[in-house]
Amino acid sequence: MTPPDRYAVIGNPITHSKSPEIHARFAAQTGQNLTYERLLSPLDGFTNTVKTFIAQGGKGANVTVPFKLEAFEMATTLTDRARIAGAVNTLRFDGNTILGDNTDGLGLVNDIVQHAGLALKNKRLLLLGAGGAVRGVIQPLLDQKPAALVIANRTVSKAVELAQIFSVASNDSLSTSAFHDLRTPFDIIINGTSAGLTDEMPNVPSAIFSKRSLAYDMVYGKQPTRFMQFALSHGAQARDGLGMLVEQAAESFFVWRGVRPETASVLAALRESL
Repeated sequence: MTPPDRYAVIGNPITHSKSPEIHARFAAQTGQNLTYERLLSPLDGFTNTVKTFIAQGGKGANVTVPFKLEAFEMATTLTDRARIAGAVNTLRFDGNTILGDNTDGLGLVNDIVQHAGLALKNKRLLLLGAGGAVRGVIQPLLDQKPAALVIANRTVSKAVELAQIFSVASNDSLSTSAFHDLRTPFDIIINGTSAGLTDEMPNVPSAIFSKRSLAYDMVYGKQPTRFMQFALSHGAQARDGLGMLVEQAAESFFVWRGVRPETASVLAALRESL
């Protein structure tokens, strides 16, 4: 019997990761012979962790906090979406080649379009934050041809720097704002701030929400985040990032195996297990 191909998620911390459960479900569903594990990398030892895993027969890896920039630097070849995002969350090992990809943005778009059932074309979108999480999703959102995509950040200069990277591809739909200058409601408000990681509330006005708004938090949990609670209290709908996690994993699975798993049942099972 052929031994299974080895995959892993690499991060620090890593014990909380749902990725092994997701990929085990994908493998069972698609009949792929693989194993998927968690690898805790020392903060100063990401490159060695990857090299050791390759030497042990690893075929690919997901990369999570705080190593996505190091994975970008380590890749010997990059997909266009990884190059644009400036970060890598998916590595594929082919001989001496390390392919770096970024599936986060597509994961976000697929969750909103497929699972939430909302088209992004001609919608007014607001992205909160200007860090790596936000940079990784801008191009996939622009590809959906929204009427407007506003990047808002507490420090506006960081939002401006980010917008300049994508200005050529934006067809003038991209703009920036300070939190306190936001005055009107948006169709979809996406929280990509670091405040989401500590379940704090970004300092945004309630005017950005309406009954037609979807407030989307990139993080997830058993209970609604503070951002989601705030949005719900002002009449908006709210959704967390669990579907984004499942969808980015499905795209990574396709990069590795050439097979697209079905995601709705996996998302439902994962939600049940929280």
